[in-house]
Amino acid sequence: MPVLTRLIPSPVVVDIRRGALEGLSALMADERISSNGKIAVAISGGSGIALRDRFAAELPGADWYTVAGGTIDAAVELADAMRGKRYDAVVALGGGKIIDVTKYAAARVGLPLVAIATNLSHDGLCSPVSTLDNDNGRGSYGVPTPIALVIDLDVIRDAPVRFVRSGIGDAVSNLSALADWELSHRETGEKIDGLAAAMARSAGEAVLRHPGGVGDDDFLVTLSEGLVMSGIAMSISGDTRPSSGACHEISHAFDLLYPARAASHGEQCGLGAAFAMHLRGARDDSLAIVETLRRHGLPVRPEEMGFTVDEFVRAVDFAPQTRPGRFTILEHLDLSTEQIRDAYADYAQAIGS
Repeated sequence: MPVLTRLIPSPVVVDIRRGALEGLSALMADERISSNGKIAVAISGGSGIALRDRFAAELPGADWYTVAGGTIDAAVELADAMRGKRYDAVVALGGGKIIDVTKYAAARVGLPLVAIATNLSHDGLCSPVSTLDNDNGRGSYGVPTPIALVIDLDVIRDAPVRFVRSGIGDAVSNLSALADWELSHRETGEKIDGLAAAMARSAGEAVLRHPGGVGDDDFLVTLSEGLVMSGIAMSISGDTRPSSGACHEISHAFDLLYPARAASHGEQCGLGAAFAMHLRGARDDSLAIVETLRRHGLPVRPEEMGFTVDEFVRAVDFAPQTRPGRFTILEHLDLSTEQIRDAYADYAQAIGS
C-alpha cells in the first residue's frame, strides 16, 4: 500500500498572544505534556530569576535550574542534573540560548520540551536544531521539536527591541536561503522538499511584506508565526536548508572570525541575505530586503554593525568553509577576494545611502 501522507513533527500547543503566560499552569496540567506536574524548568541567571519569582507558585511541582551560557558544556551539565529525577517534561523559559541549551539537554535525557520564548531573536524557537558554542567555535546539533511553544507578547515587549529586530533579519533571510536551495537543485540535483520550501517562503514573505513595526501586536504575531513556521519547515526537510544558505554562512563566518565583536545572528543574516541576493543578480529582491531591514532599524552595510568593508569581504571569502557540502551562490560563483570587494562596491552603490 502506498504511503498517502507523512507525519510532520510539530508542537501539540502553539500559543502566541498577549497574556499567554497567564495560562502556564493550565498548560502544564495538559496530560499530553505532564501527567503529574513534575517538571524541570531551565532559566538564565539574569532575567530568568525574575520569571522564576513570578511563576514558582503556579508550578509547585517544578524544580528550577539556572543555566550559564549557550554552550555544549552547559547543556550536558543540565542533562546530568536532570537525569534520574523522573520528570514528565522540561521547560525552557528564556531567550534563544536557554532554549537551545534545554533542547539539547532534553534530547539527551529523553524528555519532551516546552519552549517559552521571552524574545524573538531567531528561528530556533521551534526548530529541530540546537546551536551551541563548543571548543571549536559553534556547532549545530539535531534535537526533537518542542512539544509546546508559548510566546507572550507582553513579555516580548519587555525585552530589548534589538531581539525583535534580530528575528526580523533571520525571517527574511529565508528568501535568500530558498534561492540557494533552488540554485543547488539546478546545478547539483539536490532535492527540494516542496512543503518545507513553501512554509519557509510564506514565513519570510509575511514578515517582508507586513506594513507594521516592532511596536505592533499584529506584526509581532506575524513575526512569531513566521519563526515558528521556519522551525517546522526545518523539521519537515530534516535539515536547516529551508532557512540557511549563503546568508547564514556569512553570519557563521562573522561568529568565527570576530567572536568578540559579532553582531546579533539576525543582523548578520539579514545583511548576508541582501548581499547574496545582489550576487545572484536579483536586484529587486535584494532591494526589497534592504528596504525591510532599514524600515525596522537593521544594518544593511557592515559599517552599521561595527565592521569595515575589508572585514566583511574577509567574512564572505571565509563563509563557504563554515558549511562544507552546502551549495549556495557563494560556492557557485567562487569569487576571489578582489571580486568580492568589487561585488560589495556594486551592492553599496545599488542600495544607496
